Amino acid sequence: MNRSRIADLSLLLVAMMWGCTFLIVQSAVKVLPPLAFNSIRFTGASVLLALITAVFYRQEWRKLSFRMVLHALLLGLFLFLGYGFQTMGLLYTTTSNTGFITGLSVVIVPFLSLALLKHAISRYTWFSAALAAAGLYLLTFTGSAFSLNKGDGLILLCAVFFALQIAYTGIYAPRYPALPLAALQLAFVGLFSILASLLVDGAAPLMHSGELLKKPEVLWAMLISIGPTSAFAFWIQTACQKYTTPSRVAVIYAMEPVFAAVTGLVFGGENLSLSALLGCGCILAAMLMAELSPEPDSKALEN
Repeated sequence: MNRSRIADLSLLLVAMMWGCTFLIVQSAVKVLPPLAFNSIRFTGASVLLALITAVFYRQEWRKLSFRMVLHALLLGLFLFLGYGFQTMGLLYTTTSNTGFITGLSVVIVPFLSLALLKHAISRYTWFSAALAAAGLYLLTFTGSAFSLNKGDGLILLCAVFFALQIAYTGIYAPRYPALPLAALQLAFVGLFSILASLLVDGAAPLMHSGELLKKPEVLWAMLISIGPTSAFAFWIQTACQKYTTPSRVAVIYAMEPVFAAVTGLVFGGENLSLSALLGCGCILAAMLMAELSPEPDSKALEN
């Protein structure tokens, strides 16, 4: 199996981890506000990756440069803004609108790949992205129609910043060691989240976070979020985007709500309608089409 296939399968594992742990995190942020939760989550993840690098890959820290820090800051800013606009948008729009519009990054990423990486947009890419978007709609709006409200603009900005994070990771991942770049990126997300939490929620949530972390649902969600779904997930993304295209990453990440739906069905007592099942099928077909399409241009990936 070549590196491109291994990279895509690894990214599918990331989407599965995010989707399968959605219910756990959702329960935790009802107790600890989202910005405070993300402050601890991403700061802890960055510390974990920094320790792994220091113990097992010490030589990679020697490649640290001002340019790497600057690029990690940019990636961290995109990721923070994506989560930030998503959180603000949820105050004014529905969960269904949020899930669908956030997922539209699958369509935005090919445009950014063309503009930033000069990757040609093949008919396979276009069709798989459109099919994934259609699947997201069917999965999200089961028995209801999509209607816009004032929070949807914020969610659209969230989708744009998530798309920018994926696209720019495609630019920077081949230039730097994956571990330090991912650790620095998450450190900046943690720092921005701390500042935002203090500005929006005040000091109380962070000051009392120690007490809240003693609650099983918060502690369990935090451990999962710091390790598998943050530290290791973004380490995998940074390492794998050396061998695949941002457009493929976006289509693969569209599988996240499918895994979330299956988890809700099995563990949350939720039901899946016929349209939701059809939506899952469309997203799966889109991922398979992206995976079975011609290999990414290796020269393009090196630029």
